[in-house]
Amino acid sequence: MWFIYVLSWLSLLIQVAFVTLAIAAGLYYLAELIEEYTVVTRRIIKYMIWFSSAVLVGLYLFEHFPGFMVGVGLFTNLVYFGLLQTFPFIVLTSSNFILSCVLVIFNHYLAFQYFAEEYYLFSEVLAYFTFCLWLIPFAFFVSLSAGENVLPSTVQPGDDVVSNYFTKGKRGKRSGILLVFSFIKEAILPSRQKIY
Repeated sequence: MWFIYVLSWLSLLIQVAFVTLAIAAGLYYLAELIEEYTVVTRRIIKYMIWFSSAVLVGLYLFEHFPGFMVGVGLFTNLVYFGLLQTFPFIVLTSSNFILSCVLVIFNHYLAFQYFAEEYYLFSEVLAYFTFCLWLIPFAFFVSLSAGENVLPSTVQPGDDVVSNYFTKGKRGKRSGILLVFSFIKEAILPSRQKIY
């Protein structure tokens, strides 16, 4: 009896490791796609914001969600449109970005408070959180490294455009979320060096 119990926990650990690796690989690939196709990504995020706004209005009209919670969600989507104006370049210290982070936390607070008082199925609660709270911030989070490898638009004092491009815009030198994913990939699956 104990042997199969130990095996079940061991298999659960292996399955969690495989799922974690699959999610990390998917995020890495998604970050690569976003970095390569920033214009298409901007358009997709814009459509996601419109879709989220339509879902919020639908929840207000058909499901009688609280007007304050829906209003805060719509205002958050408006702030996301502000972030989208300078899309490949997201300044983490800008007031727009900080306001969006505060509004995400406030939206979660309102949602937890509402769903603690009203009974909904878990799948319905998860649908609300996915489409109205998580999808757009996740898209912005994954695309944080998209603005790092575009052609240079500003030059630091003492640099010219060509040397700035070749030292800071190289694809081999990464930073941000792609650097984290590259580090994790090298730590888990180190590449072999060719020895001549």
